[in-house]
Amino acid sequence: MTPPEMLGVFAAGVGAGAMNAVVGSGTLVTFPVLLATGLSPVTATVSNALGLIPGSVSGAIGYRRELAGQGRRVRRLGVGAALGGLCGATLLLALPAEAFETIVPTLVGLALVLVAFQPLIGRKVRSRRAKGHPSRRDGGWPLSAGLTLASVYGGYFSAAQGIIYMSLMGLLLDEPLQRLNAVKNVLSAIVNTVAAAFFLFVADFDWTAVALIAAGSALGGQLGAKAGRRFSPAVLRALIVTIGTVALVQLLR
Repeated sequence: MTPPEMLGVFAAGVGAGAMNAVVGSGTLVTFPVLLATGLSPVTATVSNALGLIPGSVSGAIGYRRELAGQGRRVRRLGVGAALGGLCGATLLLALPAEAFETIVPTLVGLALVLVAFQPLIGRKVRSRRAKGHPSRRDGGWPLSAGLTLASVYGGYFSAAQGIIYMSLMGLLLDEPLQRLNAVKNVLSAIVNTVAAAFFLFVADFDWTAVALIAAGSALGGQLGAKAGRRFSPAVLRALIVTIGTVALVQLLR
């Protein structure tokens, strides 16, 4: 890797770390850059997964105030995230490339629709609850199952993983988006860690790329957390939809 390429990978890591802390889809920044340096798609994917762990952890630390009182929720959802991440990492090495081209854009597009219409759906849910329908603060089994499946996707290919998390939690939990974003960062860190640990035994890494992305994403995670915590729910939702749309366009090319 030449010095200009190394600088580009580090800068991509900073951008990805910031994006992941605020919204998600940071992989859409780092993955093309790694491919441009000559790495194969699988090597780029596994190196990216390992390199982004410090960024995910950094973003979660940056949102530690919003995590207050959510320990039980994070532990419960974290189990599904770990299992899903391991399953997704296994699928990455087992499934043909054609499956990726179908699965990923479909899930990202569905997540964007859910995020965009979350306020409307949320009002209908609250209206049903006001009429006596029971509510569950933990989201019940639909949230656990949905996030576990989203984690399978995250272990497979992490782009827009955070957007899918936010869409599901926004629909099924009565919490401000910033608190949900904090949970999203923890779950993403769990999935990346589990997937990377699996890849360590079965795949080849480019350790230069890993180190550069790790350093950049750790810095970007802190920068993104500081900026993202100031956004209103409307601004945060707009960012999710905008970045997710760009991600979808990239994936459909």
